[in-house]
Amino acid sequence: MTDLSGSVEQSGGMLPQKLSFEHTNAFVYRHDAAKNHIDEGGRLQAAIGREIRSIRVRYGLSATELASAAGISIGMLSKVEHGSISPSLDTLQALSSALGVSPTALFRRYEENYNAVFVKAGQGLNVEQSGTRAGHHYDLLGYIGSNTAGVVVEPYLVSLSQPLDELPVFHHDGLELLYILEGEILYRHDSDLYRMKPGDSLFFDASAPHGPCELIKMPIRLLSVISYRAAGQAMDGRRSKYGRR
Repeated sequence: MTDLSGSVEQSGGMLPQKLSFEHTNAFVYRHDAAKNHIDEGGRLQAAIGREIRSIRVRYGLSATELASAAGISIGMLSKVEHGSISPSLDTLQALSSALGVSPTALFRRYEENYNAVFVKAGQGLNVEQSGTRAGHHYDLLGYIGSNTAGVVVEPYLVSLSQPLDELPVFHHDGLELLYILEGEILYRHDSDLYRMKPGDSLFFDASAPHGPCELIKMPIRLLSVISYRAAGQAMDGRRSKYGRR
């Protein structure tokens, strides 16, 4: 749960126990498309198209099969799914009948809120946890919990300016991307070692053991982006990736 008064409460997964705003205006959430001058008609068309395609794919139907069952052309279905036309009520009735859902079910995505997070430079959420070591900074650059994708993504800006006493190994659910901005690090994934410099990236299955083996050149700044399924959230052991805090 996000509260612009200054905190994010943990609802499970890999987030630390407490996140506090360094700047209370760091995150801007946009819920109302109309306030952002987005054409509501176009938004409705796109939402209906996405929902039709989502149901079709979920049921394992090809576009040709659905178009045939609904009695419309494949070209018409393609335009509807891409939100490029506004389908008639007859077309929506035919499609919903072919998919075995009520016509109102096709409007579900239009009624949902879609969040966006904008963070100004230097105004990310500073992750606070007991035992945080001096010279180690972890800034959460954005967080959207419940979403239509069913995937949680946690982007962190990690800054290391002092050596670690020990270099732990971690493993957790999901996928992870590392991108080096500054410094140099020797990073392990499973049985492989990677010497990473600015501009280098490493994308990997995070269920395998991984972690830094050597902090070669400091200060080190890197982006760490973790993603995992919202329904099966990742293990708690990931919380402090570059040192026990």
